Amino acid sequence: MGQDGILGIAEDAAEKFLRVTNHYLPHVARLCLISTFLEDGIRMWFQWGEQRDYIEASWQCGAALANLFVLVNLLGQLAGCILVLSRRFVPQACIGLFVIVALQTVAYSILWDLKFLMRNLALSGGLLLLLAESHSDGRSMFAGVPSVGTPTLRQYMQLGGRLLLVLMFMTLLHFEANAVSLVQDLVGTVLILLVAVGYKTKLAALTLVFWLSALNLYLNAFWAIPAYKPLHDFLKYDFFQTLSVTGGLLLLVALGPGGVSMDAKKKW
Repeated sequence: MGQDGILGIAEDAAEKFLRVTNHYLPHVARLCLISTFLEDGIRMWFQWGEQRDYIEASWQCGAALANLFVLVNLLGQLAGCILVLSRRFVPQACIGLFVIVALQTVAYSILWDLKFLMRNLALSGGLLLLLAESHSDGRSMFAGVPSVGTPTLRQYMQLGGRLLLVLMFMTLLHFEANAVSLVQDLVGTVLILLVAVGYKTKLAALTLVFWLSALNLYLNAFWAIPAYKPLHDFLKYDFFQTLSVTGGLLLLVALGPGGVSMDAKKKW
């Protein structure tokens, strides 16, 4: 069987999966996408003292400002999650969550850690896709039809979301001199490029969902670590952040790549 035949079978399987799941896939995508904010908001409540002490010691800002930081994170994240899941004021909720991501990037010095910075940017890509989805609400019944001419704001948001999402996978490439790593890096790079340029996007994104989910369960099994060990919290944070990026990919599968993509140009 040739390459085109295998690719055709894979695309048919992906389309069948989407037909079966199209009614609830966007809901699952949103739940996965906001999971890291939900987990972190709850963490702020149960670890209020630890989070306050860390911010106060790191920034020498005093207890009042440190407490305010924890409060803003707790209320901002939980309120944003509730609004996204209820599909009310979603653009405002997305903007609020963007602010939380930016605030944490600075407060926890993520700006200087390339791996965590890229993952935060990937998380922002998922939020951008969610913002793009909400931007289409109430629009023309022909919203799913590729538009010819100047790309719309929504299409640019979909492009930005795609490009940011793939940053997560760049942190998973090993570049090690062994057969397994080379194959993983090669396949991963091809899938990343396909999503970035918007070619065979749904199939590539769906493949990345399964790949990232398997890696997440294997690498971030926080439930296997006793809760009192620092590694437990680290893996738990990483698990839910990765789950959120998976949600962004599922949203990409549900929405498609948008007008600024090779898939859209093929339909013209």
